[in-house]
Amino acid sequence: MSKLSADFYQRDDVLLISRELLGTVLCTQFSGNLTSGIIVETEAYAGVTDKASHAYAGKCTKRTEIMYTKGGTAYVYLCYGIHHMFNVVTNVEGVPHAVLIRSVQPLDGIDIMLQRRNLKNISNRLTAGPGILSQAMGISVHISGQSLLDKQIWIENRENNIPLKDFKIISSPRVGVKYDGKDANNPWCFQVKNSSWVSSAS
Repeated sequence: MSKLSADFYQRDDVLLISRELLGTVLCTQFSGNLTSGIIVETEAYAGVTDKASHAYAGKCTKRTEIMYTKGGTAYVYLCYGIHHMFNVVTNVEGVPHAVLIRSVQPLDGIDIMLQRRNLKNISNRLTAGPGILSQAMGISVHISGQSLLDKQIWIENRENNIPLKDFKIISSPRVGVKYDGKDANNPWCFQVKNSSWVSSAS
């Protein structure tokens, strides 16, 4: 078990990082409650040249300025005023690449996740989607800008403790970007093939 290093995040290929995040474990620890889940679905956003990115054409607002920080930072934004969307900032400072974590397969703290989601039984309604996985894992906009090398939220490898081995990766267009011109059809949504924990929207 090892926490992903700054070097992992600060590479220049956001598509490669998005793929390599599959199978790693997203962890949170808030108020002493540890929750974790295997990342099974991601989406890559390639910054200023990507019309689907919040940073397209160099756009930088109070919300999106976090995307311009160094790789290994959490970028969390509110979607429709309801859903907290957790992204991993990648590349070096000044290059606003990011990877949206769309779905995880729960591992630790499932009872806590169920309470947060107001569910009684485990199913893919728990964490199969970017907004609900954030709710289940206690992620909100309040941690946007926080380092992923911290003690509250991080991503790690657990090679000996993951029920995913030799999995295949499939790709498809990203969700909710069909109006973004030439970039709408980029197959930059990546998921673990045949996983029952990927989002229904993908």
